[in-house]
Amino acid sequence: MPRVKGGTVTRRRHKKILKLAKGYFGSKHRLFKSANAQVMKSLLYAYRDRRQKKRDFRKLWITRINAQARLNGLSYSRLMHGLKVAGVEVNRKMLADLAVNDKPAFNELATLAKSKLNA
Repeated sequence: MPRVKGGTVTRRRHKKILKLAKGYFGSKHRLFKSANAQVMKSLLYAYRDRRQKKRDFRKLWITRINAQARLNGLSYSRLMHGLKVAGVEVNRKMLADLAVNDKPAFNELATLAKSKLNA
């Protein structure tokens, strides 16, 4: 049986990986073996971090809401509970945006939550 070399298929596969490895440091963008390992690792990081990004943003929103809530004499958890009791359905992303860009509107929500907590 004749020997079959990889030829064009192998070259195409190598070129595809090396194209993905463009911009990597040192041999990671020159040599197929190290480039392939790094590309595989990079794809894993990308997959993981697409999910991690959602957690990071939620954490940031909670931090911003808490900072503004404490200026109004409430903790984050008491503010959220007060808003829930008051029947205000505003998500954390919108609350964080109000806390940063529209402080008077956030203060109104905080006083509403505070009044519902005391009642």
